[in-house]
Amino acid sequence: MTDDKLFCLSASKDFTVKLSTSDTLETVKTLTTDRPVNAAAISSLRNHVILGGGQEAKDVTTTQYAKIEARIFHLVYEQEIGRVKGHFGPINTLAFQPDGRGYSSGGEDGVIRMHKFPESYYDFEFDRFKFDK
Repeated sequence: MTDDKLFCLSASKDFTVKLSTSDTLETVKTLTTDRPVNAAAISSLRNHVILGGGQEAKDVTTTQYAKIEARIFHLVYEQEIGRVKGHFGPINTLAFQPDGRGYSSGGEDGVIRMHKFPESYYDFEFDRFKFDK
């Protein structure tokens, strides 16, 4: 939920995250990924959301690439701007730090990771970012 309580996120196994109004639950934006999404969080500092999930634990050992990573999206432009690897099982929970300078992730691997963003994260200007489409 956003700090002002106007919007909330929902993560889904259908590979989507939806930003909805808190009062009517009307979907305002939908982010689509290539894997199930178990958790999502909204930054209090920037227009970013972080998504986590991945393949089911039972499928991780039977595939070459597990696709387990937190993914950062720009909320307005709906573009992925970064990925963070580290878990060995699906990510089940995510939360930005209250000051927006990092986040925590918890996975099916039994590990809670505390991440701090590098200074380059704060210098990043999205409107200068070039998309290859």
